[in-house]
Amino acid sequence: MSTPPPSIDRRSNMPFYAQLKQLLRQDIAARGMEPGDRMPGDRELCETYDVSRTVVRQALQELEYEGVIRREKGRGTFVGDPRTSRGFGGALIGTFEDIQSHAGEQRSHTLSRGIVAAPAQVARDLELPEGAEVVHIQRIRELDGVPWALTRTYLPRDIGEPLLDIELEDVSLFGILEGSFGVRFERARRSLEADLADSDVASTLGCATGSAVLVMRSVSFDQTGRPIERFTGFHRGDRSRLNVDVFHSPA
Repeated sequence: MSTPPPSIDRRSNMPFYAQLKQLLRQDIAARGMEPGDRMPGDRELCETYDVSRTVVRQALQELEYEGVIRREKGRGTFVGDPRTSRGFGGALIGTFEDIQSHAGEQRSHTLSRGIVAAPAQVARDLELPEGAEVVHIQRIRELDGVPWALTRTYLPRDIGEPLLDIELEDVSLFGILEGSFGVRFERARRSLEADLADSDVASTLGCATGSAVLVMRSVSFDQTGRPIERFTGFHRGDRSRLNVDVFHSPA
């Protein structure tokens, strides 16, 4: 007699789609599924986990942004190739999904969010007047319960204001803005450098001041070329790894 799949905890404060994401990740691992293996369809997932299609679609959308799965129109949903999400800068996704550290369970928590006056560099990057109102979101990423990355995101007020009143735990900001609010991220300009953690970063990440960190800075643009997100991520050097795929190009 087969064991029934784990079910959604309807008493939990965690949103159903976030729970479903975890359950699908666990199922992929438990079944030893490989990149390219077919996943159950939306209707089957609705029936298996007793959730709505909205919940299923949100969970799958998040997993697609994280590189866990890929969806092909007219064909279905398949397990993704980890290499597409473990490189750096190869896909227009959040840092949580873009730089992968050691294998383990990743979580994200919001430390602060609100409307602030844009600092000078932020204003330049977003092509706004200095002091213009922007949305600032600061989050901490954890790996197996240990702080791993501190992220600071600035968005023009008209883009980021919808994020001030919704659940942001364990989600991709890119996914939420595109999936729920119709914001289209077209490209990003990114840089990566080694640095030393100052006292604020070190305190948040639980490491010593002066510890090595990987710092990613990014400005994202929409299809019109407007800068719509300015991002900085500080990643603990002892828990982060940068993978780069190198290909030979014919002369």
